[in-house]
Amino acid sequence: MQLTITDMVLNAGPVGQLVMLTLLIFSIVSWSIVVMKSRLLRKVRLDSEDFLEMFWQSANLNEAHAAAEEFEYSPQASVFIAGFTELQKINKIRSKKEKQSETLDMQLATMDNLKRAIRKAESQQLSVLGSNLPFLATTGSAAPFIGLFGTVWGIMASFHDIGQRGSASLAVVAPGISEALIATAAGLAVAIPAVIFYNYFAIKIDDVDCEISHFSTDFLNLVERDLISRV
Repeated sequence: MQLTITDMVLNAGPVGQLVMLTLLIFSIVSWSIVVMKSRLLRKVRLDSEDFLEMFWQSANLNEAHAAAEEFEYSPQASVFIAGFTELQKINKIRSKKEKQSETLDMQLATMDNLKRAIRKAESQQLSVLGSNLPFLATTGSAAPFIGLFGTVWGIMASFHDIGQRGSASLAVVAPGISEALIATAAGLAVAIPAVIFYNYFAIKIDDVDCEISHFSTDFLNLVERDLISRV
């Protein structure tokens, strides 16, 4: 009688079924992460493009800040909002002092707070984008070994059956061995997509990181030029 893969899984022992169940859970979670991360990165790309277009067309930072809240998926918008908020705090403190006594060096020194606020916002955005990716890496490295464990266990069970039956013919060995090898195939089927998408998302997030850094540099340059023009 010919057995399908489903039949072999259902007829496997408790350990084999536990291995397959574990791999199934890893697969479901991994593909869920892949789908959610793909949608998130698509929204990030679209919102970032729209925000940057709006930002460079704005007459001033106040106008850009008023519209920035609309781009909730844009990391650049979040960085800009954090930087603008810190800039307002700095200006509020400076307004309480005698601006006539401030030198250019003193004014530029206040940029340190702004830079720290921007770096913190950048780190937070990258942390959000990179969330759940370690699970894909774990799946890619662990799934083959989980499958291999199932295979080894299945082969051990097959040899035990051979000893009990007293025969090592192909008809006796083949069903057990094929059942055991399914675990290895399942482990590879779970691990390969996880590794591919982990690397893909890592590259995409690195690209976003570069884009955020470029925007932060441009934003800081605008603020510094504004301070210099006031001296």
